[in-house]
Amino acid sequence: MINIDDFRFKSHHLLLELDAATNHMMMLVSARKITGDPWSEAAERQKQAYEAWAAFLSESETNPMPCLDGRAADSYGPLED
Repeated sequence: MINIDDFRFKSHHLLLELDAATNHMMMLVSARKITGDPWSEAAERQKQAYEAWAAFLSESETNPMPCLDGRAADSYGPLED
């Protein structure tokens, strides 16, 4: 079982990087700089950030949501007492 605080911390870190990489690419598009080394580097950074996030999610053995919202594990029903 994954520790929810560890999950949240790692998620936050990975999502910050993914957001920063995506925003950088969007800025390059706005500046019409979609060729050359800066674009290639930005695209690679965004790809790696996404892959790190996807890998983290797939290595997670449990659904973190029951821990966050109080549901019983593997349940769609009412909250635990």
